Amino acid sequence: MSEDRPAELRIGILGAAGIAPAAVIGPAERNPEVVVVAAVAARERSRGEKFARKHRIGTVYDNYQELIDAPDIDAVYIPLPNGLHGRWTRAAVAAGKHVLCEKPFTANAEEAREIAALAGASDRVVMEAFHYRYHPLTKAAEEIIAAGELGTLRNVDAALSFPLPKFSDIRYDYDLAGGALMDAGCYAVHMARLLGGENPEVVAARAKLHDARIDRAMSADLRFPSGHTGRIRCSMWSSDLLRISATVVGERGRLRLVNPVLPHLGHLLVVRTEQGRRVHRFSRRSSYDYQLDAFAAAVLRGVPVPTTPDDAVDTMSVIDAVYRSAGLPLRLPS
Repeated sequence: MSEDRPAELRIGILGAAGIAPAAVIGPAERNPEVVVVAAVAARERSRGEKFARKHRIGTVYDNYQELIDAPDIDAVYIPLPNGLHGRWTRAAVAAGKHVLCEKPFTANAEEAREIAALAGASDRVVMEAFHYRYHPLTKAAEEIIAAGELGTLRNVDAALSFPLPKFSDIRYDYDLAGGALMDAGCYAVHMARLLGGENPEVVAARAKLHDARIDRAMSADLRFPSGHTGRIRCSMWSSDLLRISATVVGERGRLRLVNPVLPHLGHLLVVRTEQGRRVHRFSRRSSYDYQLDAFAAAVLRGVPVPTTPDDAVDTMSVIDAVYRSAGLPLRLPS
């Protein structure tokens, strides 16, 4: 990491995306470091100008590359459609910018490996925006499992389902690397990897289709190298309308997470062992705030982050394996 760090972190946003206020703009206003959302670029300048006025952003660029090339921008936040993540992360790193890229990191594992190699050869912070990973709820679950309180692991189950009946949404567009597994399932895969402690093999996968290439729901059975099993479930449109949870079963106990993805909207961590049942509750501070804290600390002070490009390679490798097992084509960069 370069010692030539900025005194403040000036972020530019690629795209006037609906997630940006919750993920970056609001957290920047509350961040204890000096974080400034300084610019935005959109496909249509008028859209960028409207977004900038609403959120009090000082500069609007005509296109993404102009923002990336701006000398007074330190980092870019990329909330673009999935298929564009790799292209613009690559461009940002080449321009010497730090990157906070929305999940999923790339369209597939091959592209993730390419970006990881570029990031590794630079001194820039490149971080995948799995915001849930930075909340105390997730950290506590990880610590309980690592401490051996549940004993030898037997099974890990992770699920994220929500209703998205608007089928014109870009998340149903194969050409933009859409699909339920990409948008919702990437969380379930990441949680299974994290809580299972290893990268699993995909044993079998089953898709419910929106069309010949796009999954509206997906489930997959997993096997971990140490012998425990797992399952991931995800949906954007199925009978399983809303489910956000993870369960870890060990030989001596069970851990259950309720709403680990958006814990600031309400959550539970329940542990059952021979000693009884206990419930953990944590701060209602947004997981996006914790994420931006971590990103700023990495850029300004060199603090390591866990959602690295190498971590993304492992997640995308499992996603690719699920698609192959389900008989669907891999997603491609746009």
